[in-house]
Parts: sequence; C-alpha cells; structure tokens
Amino acid sequence: MIIALLLGFSLLVSLGALAMTLANLRLYRCPSGSVEPVQAFVSVCIPARNEEANIEDCVRSLLASTHARLEILVYDDQSTDATPKILSQLADEDQRVRPLAAIPLPPGWNGKQHACWQCANHASGEYLLFTDADVRFEPTAIATALAAWSSLDTNHQVPLGLISTFPRQIVRSPAEVLLVPMIFFILFAYLPMFRMRGTTDPSTSAACGQFILVSRPCYDAFGGHAAFKDTMHDGVKMPREARRAGFTTDLFDGTAIASVRMYDSLTSTWKGFAKNAYEGLGSPALLVFLTFLHLLGHLLPWVTLPVLLLMEPAVTPALLLAKLAIGCQIALRGLLAWRFRLPILTALLHPLGVLAMVLVQWDSFRLHRSGKRSWRGRAAQTTP
Repeated sequence: MIIALLLGFSLLVSLGALAMTLANLRLYRCPSGSVEPVQAFVSVCIPARNEEANIEDCVRSLLASTHARLEILVYDDQSTDATPKILSQLADEDQRVRPLAAIPLPPGWNGKQHACWQCANHASGEYLLFTDADVRFEPTAIATALAAWSSLDTNHQVPLGLISTFPRQIVRSPAEVLLVPMIFFILFAYLPMFRMRGTTDPSTSAACGQFILVSRPCYDAFGGHAAFKDTMHDGVKMPREARRAGFTTDLFDGTAIASVRMYDSLTSTWKGFAKNAYEGLGSPALLVFLTFLHLLGHLLPWVTLPVLLLMEPAVTPALLLAKLAIGCQIALRGLLAWRFRLPILTALLHPLGVLAMVLVQWDSFRLHRSGKRSWRGRAAQTTP
C-alpha cells in the first residue's frame, strides 16, 4: 500500500513534468522568416582565460556573421597559453576584433563576471551579446537573435531588456551524455514559460550564459555585472536583475544558430556543473526539497519496477503506476532529445542523469560552503 502511494506520487510528478515540457516547447520558438531585419550595432563580449583551443574558432565564426554592424571584445584574463598571441593576430586581420588587456582581479569579484564587466565598459553597441569562447556561431546567429528580439517584444507590455537561448549542446563522452542534457530537463520541466511572459517576477526568469543578448539601457539600469560580481551563475542572476530594474526577459530557440561542447571528460563535466549548480538553486531548503522530489518522483519507479516484476509478475496497481511514471519520463526525455539534437539514449539514461544531477548539486553545495568554487582555475576574491 505504501509503495503504491509513493509510486502514485511519482506518477503525478512525472505527468506534471511532461505537461510542463509540452507547454514550454510550444512557446520556445525560433523567429519566423517574416520578421524585419534589425540594423543595430552589437558588441560581442567574450571572457577568455587560457582559451587557445577555442578562441580563434569562436571569433572567426562571429566574423563570418551576416550582421555586419558588430564588434568583438575579448578580455584576456591573464592567460598563460597562446591566447594573447592568437588574439593579436585576429585583431591585425580585422579591426572589429578588440582584445582588452587584463587588470588585477578586484576583491569580491569572480573572474568571469569581471571579464564581462570590462568588456561591457569598453563596448559601443546598442546591444551587448555575452558569450563564451567555446561557442561556435552560424553566420545568421546575430541577425536571428535580433529578429527574435523584435518578435518577442510584441509579447510584453513593459520594455524587453534581455533575451537568451541555449546553443545546441554537443555531447560525446559518457559523462557529457549523462549530465549536459539535464540542463534542458530542468529548464523545460520546471520553468513556467507562460508565466515568464506574463509577469516581471524575477523567480520566473532564466538565461544561458553562453548566449545572453541585453540592451544597453537595460544593462546600465541594473548596474551591469557589478550587480552580481561574486556569482558563478550569470544565467540566473542577470535576468533577475534585469527584471528588478523594470524590464522583461525572454527565451527563444537558438538550437540552429549556435553550438557548444562545454566539456570533454568526466572530471571537466563534473567540475563545470559543480561550480554553480547550488547557486542556481539558492537555498539549502530548496536543495533538500528538490533532492526528495527527484529521488521519489523520478528515481523510485526505476528502482522498484524490477523488484515488482520479480515479486508480483501479475499486474498490480504499484506495477502499473511504476510503468506509467517511467513511460512519462521516457516520453519527456525523448521529446527533448529529438527537439535539441541530443542522443536518444539520454531518455533511457534518465534515472542515472537525475541521480548524477542530485550528487552534483550536493557537491556544489559543499564547494559553496567551503569557498572552493572557481572559474577557469581562478577562485573568487574575498572582500577584505
């Protein structure tokens, strides 16, 4: 009886996540081709620290943009590899590339936020596009993002200040396949996008630090990266600050216009997510709540199903509930895999992905409490 009740809870959680995902996928769209092109000046801001393997391909993909009115600012954060040399060569080839010399990291700042802040302070654009050195852009990326801005702006009664998208995530190693697609599961199963567009509540916002387009008036209104200088999660903090400053924020589907391979091993994948997974939640209470929700709602059916099949081969309420919950979860993850060009195997690995995500969140909480989080090997400075 107790196991049937618990599996009933699992089914409700799974049905709710599937329903939310279906609703969100209808709202998360790429702009139609009928939107008029926007001829605005865009400043692309890239923080770079020891990015010799990425920076040239990233910058060259931007230089191939069909949107001509742009500049590319790269803040070289005291790299010890060939990054400065590569940037110098790119700047010699194209005057739109502007390398920025590093200054000592001030107390209280995280390295990435300080790098973005320095880029913004030197930028001339009407829009600022914050991205990472490992992102690769299609030629139409900036034009499409500006078109998305025009299209989404009609959905809001207050000024639109920021839009974001999640580039196509390239995953190859087992750890990447397990953990990286969980980004989409969390976003689409838990963020009510209809409410995001109907309110300026900061808690209903989201963004991806790999592609954030913000207007200059909005950026200046909330104080730029100085408003969250010690964070490791600009994807959470920036849209919230934009909303607090009186602007709305939104998301669009940019799967076809940019791609990224964030990590290439178990170690880099785990460390990459652990640096800010807890910060994305924000409180121990929410961490505990989500841990129980995920373990009971998403992991329990997979654990109990083989036991129930061995103990009760005939159809029972508990067995039926477990199968239905698992079916909902596979359908949800299968939809996300199809829509975002992820391996279909991620649907069958859902329970392992959930378990790995929970463990990463608790490890992130440990790092947060001990002050050991870092960006590109540099820990945040403490305020004296």
